[in-house]
Amino acid sequence: MDLGHLDHDSFRAAVGTLAAYGAILAAMTLLLFGVPFLLFSL
Repeated sequence: MDLGHLDHDSFRAAVGTLAAYGAILAAMTLLLFGVPFLLFSL
């Protein structure tokens, strides 16, 4: 399978956007659910 056509800047921008969105969601989930869980479970 040739993935050379996916080497355009717009595809890289889309992958970067999705990666950043995922990282932000992971950080928010950890802060909003993980930290209170750890504080109240001690």
